[in-house]
Amino acid sequence: MDPELVEKIAEHYRAIIKLIGEDPEREGLVKTPTRAAKALLENTRGYAENPAQILQAAMFDHQGSEIVIVKDIEFYSLCEHHLLPFFGNVSIGYIPDGQIVGLSKLGRIVDSFSRQFQVQERLTAEICDLLCQELSGDVIVICEAQHMCMKMRGVEKQGATTVTMQYRGAFQDNPDLRAEFLALCK
Repeated sequence: MDPELVEKIAEHYRAIIKLIGEDPEREGLVKTPTRAAKALLENTRGYAENPAQILQAAMFDHQGSEIVIVKDIEFYSLCEHHLLPFFGNVSIGYIPDGQIVGLSKLGRIVDSFSRQFQVQERLTAEICDLLCQELSGDVIVICEAQHMCMKMRGVEKQGATTVTMQYRGAFQDNPDLRAEFLALCK
């Protein structure tokens, strides 16, 4: 991490701490601005990554045509509306069209998109669109998440979970294939 950037962000955190009526020089808060700055940079590292390049780094020829599913890929993100965390799991299915991708790359692209200020709907669509463009036109992505902006502020609904889904190609045209994916993801 760039120490100069960390310090610039930390200065803003110090100012926020003062604005809410707390003393940033208090023992427990002295290092908080720097820690918060580093955490923010870590949690938004997706801005410095290229998900397409991540995916392209591990693509392999494969003539199979059956569905490939990687489920329960955990992710953590920051809601762009409140800058509060939301987190959950993404499950991805695709039908190879001459190529497969190294499975760990699917987890890496989920991280790359989620480590930005996000909304769950866009996160799901971005993952699906990238896989559709780079790998296969037959892709399905489901995302299930809990949002701290719903749990700790506003409506304060502790049990609420949000599910979003995007699909293209055969998954769009064939409800049985969609149902098979959903059954295998349970």
